[in-house]
Amino acid sequence: MKTAHTIVSARWIIPVEPRAQVLEHHALVIQSGKIVDILPTEKATARYPDANHIERNSHALIPGLINSHTHAAMSLFRGIADDVPLMEWLNDHIWPAEAKWVGHEFMRDGVELAIAEMLLSGTTCFNDMYFFPNIVADTAQEMGIRAFVSMLVIDFPSAWADTPDEYFDKGLLVHDEVRSLSRIGTTLAPHAPYTVSDAPLEQVRTYADELNVPIHMHIHETETEVADSLAQIGKRPLQRLHELGLVNPRLMAVHMTQLTQDEITLCAEQGVNVVHCPESNLKLASGQCDVSALLNAGTNVCLGTDSASSNNDLDMLGEMRTASLLAKLTTGNAEALPAWQALEMATINGAKALNCQDDIGSLVVGKSADFVAIDLDHVSTQPVYDPIAQIVYSASRQQVTDVWIEGTARVKNKQLVNVDVDQLLSTAKQWRDRISNHEQ
Repeated sequence: MKTAHTIVSARWIIPVEPRAQVLEHHALVIQSGKIVDILPTEKATARYPDANHIERNSHALIPGLINSHTHAAMSLFRGIADDVPLMEWLNDHIWPAEAKWVGHEFMRDGVELAIAEMLLSGTTCFNDMYFFPNIVADTAQEMGIRAFVSMLVIDFPSAWADTPDEYFDKGLLVHDEVRSLSRIGTTLAPHAPYTVSDAPLEQVRTYADELNVPIHMHIHETETEVADSLAQIGKRPLQRLHELGLVNPRLMAVHMTQLTQDEITLCAEQGVNVVHCPESNLKLASGQCDVSALLNAGTNVCLGTDSASSNNDLDMLGEMRTASLLAKLTTGNAEALPAWQALEMATINGAKALNCQDDIGSLVVGKSADFVAIDLDHVSTQPVYDPIAQIVYSASRQQVTDVWIEGTARVKNKQLVNVDVDQLLSTAKQWRDRISNHEQ
């Protein structure tokens, strides 16, 4: 007989590690924010008779989803520029809007809206790339979600900084500040090959090694990016980055369309982490990431939504489904990217890319109690033959009922805990009115 704070039992537990395992009528035992036991429910209640017992008898428990690429504050630009290609979207719409609106108030309100959306859909950790990472970090900490915030680097001025040196100085200050926050980490985030010159990229490599942090970067997002690089410097973007020493296990390479077989081999050999953003790639017609070839070569591939202005949601359940279906279509192979592998990409693979796999990404004794309950007793997910397949191919984010981070409930019975949703919605509508009136 042992003591524990909480038992959460469910019809199914999908730990992700071991691979593709499904445990029936099991329970997680939680103490001090950690998973201390996983065992059949009857044994759990007998072994820990004094624990608070939460029953989710029609649910599957999965690890908290990890959104490996976001621009969270851009939730306030959702729908501002739909149905246009990437460079037109950036040059004619997004960059001018950012120049006009991005500041402390915009960041705080946009990040709050994004975190609320992510929590309600089962995301417990997000990896962000945007301005004012100090505000992203503070907001994430207050709302109880895990976040990796960016030491952004870009050649041109913004509301955050004016020069590469100032981006580094401010980013390093944020890195030092967030060390005291329990759920916040940092990445070095050079925006893209076409927006960051060689000298800052060399500094990124040096700082990444010194600070032991990931490098988070858009790479090979479109065919145009690759063609322009060839025309301007006679090299493909990935080749240039490799020559600068950035193609290594720290690299989180986002998008990665237009890859050659040699580049796929290079990524596998160098331990690169690829962040696949299928819905954003589809919506902007950016091109396809050859996920199956990368995985078969041994590359770690994880999933991200990109921003709510290019997706247009932050729904990782939907991203898993799209990733799996797209892989089957583009390879002509119905066996490509099965459901269990899509779930790995949204959980443990993201944790590996962020170098936090010892703490999150799977339901394993000793790891943090970051997990999600999905109710499969719904007309869209019955009958259940394979709960992993039902989650990836059939379930919607509306079936997420509960979310725990470090053993603390952040969503309970489909409601955010300690978040004023009405105020979030009111603020979002105020931003819509401000931005749309200016656009007119």
